[in-house]
Amino acid sequence: MHVILKMFIYAKILPMKIKVFTAILVCKIVRGLAKLFGRGSSLPGKYALKICPDILSRLDLPEISIAVTGSNGKTSTVEMIAHVLKSNGLNVAYNKEGSNQIEGVTTFLIGNSTMSGRVKSDVILLETDERYARKIFKHFHPKYFVINNLYRDQMTRNGHPEWIKQIICEAVYDDMTLILNADDPLVASIGREREDTFYFGADRLSTDTKEHVGIYNDGKYCPFCKGPMEYEYYHYNHIGKYKCPYCGFTRPETLHALTSAGEKDGKSYITVDGRYDIPVFFNGIYHCYNILAAFTASTLAGIEPGKAAKALGGYILKSGRILDFSLGNVQGRLLLSKHENSVSYDRSIDVVVKDSRRKSVMIIVDAISRKYYTSDSSWLWDINFERLKDAGIEKIILAGQYCDDLAIRFGVAGIGDQDLEVFEQIQDAADYCRNSLNSFLYVITCFSDKDKILSLVTRRELE
Repeated sequence: MHVILKMFIYAKILPMKIKVFTAILVCKIVRGLAKLFGRGSSLPGKYALKICPDILSRLDLPEISIAVTGSNGKTSTVEMIAHVLKSNGLNVAYNKEGSNQIEGVTTFLIGNSTMSGRVKSDVILLETDERYARKIFKHFHPKYFVINNLYRDQMTRNGHPEWIKQIICEAVYDDMTLILNADDPLVASIGREREDTFYFGADRLSTDTKEHVGIYNDGKYCPFCKGPMEYEYYHYNHIGKYKCPYCGFTRPETLHALTSAGEKDGKSYITVDGRYDIPVFFNGIYHCYNILAAFTASTLAGIEPGKAAKALGGYILKSGRILDFSLGNVQGRLLLSKHENSVSYDRSIDVVVKDSRRKSVMIIVDAISRKYYTSDSSWLWDINFERLKDAGIEKIILAGQYCDDLAIRFGVAGIGDQDLEVFEQIQDAADYCRNSLNSFLYVITCFSDKDKILSLVTRRELE
């Protein structure tokens, strides 16, 4: 490490070519050491940027580069695009670690490059943080830029989705091809009257509603003129088919569309463009949008639609957003949501409500704002827990350090103490379920807390 620090000091006065070489060398050395000691993936890139602040503009990228951003679904979408492209013979590199800010992206790109700075793969895939894309893309522009959605997400650092939209717009350049969610009015507005913009979305589905369902409605007003928006139908929250009767802003036409989702012969499937049937392990609308984004990005990158559909068929995410488990004799499913993101939790609640079997549900909130340590639980009030009230649930178990905050929220939702079991310790909650439940158990929690329950159960293959 002493040698690395010396290289860092001397590099500032070196000629540019040597500075670039030094930045790459230091990044690779620190990356190797970080892996050895189990450290994160941001530190090597941080050193490289200190030595050469514009190192990203000095790298030789392949012709095809795809970036994905948005509030939710970035990791899943990138993983599925990578799978489609690899299945069709392309050499693909992507930031599997999920470190999606500028330091992590720098580590990833240099880690996949030669000492001269040439990235070795046919395709580069980037998961990019919605706030940091503008900093990353100052140095290079991806050929394709996918924007999945914009929701209320980690509001202690992100503020309101409209503010995040403005920041993302600073990352958009004329030489990019945009791939946008047509059904999210904030996302779709980014491409209005812009060339080289393609949209994906869902046609009317059997699960749609005429009225808005949710605690709040971020699609109520037009993103341009602020007049009241009209919806023909809602897929969920503010995602649906909309138009503004005042300025004419409306849901754009799609390149690819989800035309149906359901069950065939006991298996889940979705259909794209009315002709491509894709068997899936889970057809929740939330996951369908990630599949559709991956399908659209892959076809624009040159993969035939039929081949993209074949590659996506039956693919199970390695990122493990949905996991099956056993807890003694109790069978269950873990649904990972994103903390401080009410839409993500609402989609997990969708799964529980739609399941007609005997069921119980455990909600775990044991960590909040792991980066900012605010302990702000106000976002719990934006989750539509009211939907669990009349959903045929035998028992609701609340667990974790914030179990009392949850209990107050459930009381306001009209779910009484007689229907709740409250445990501060997750171990105690698991013991109660193992010894007392006779129903299928759903566990809803976040990525940070998942290992706290997984360490207490036995993993099973998804059914």
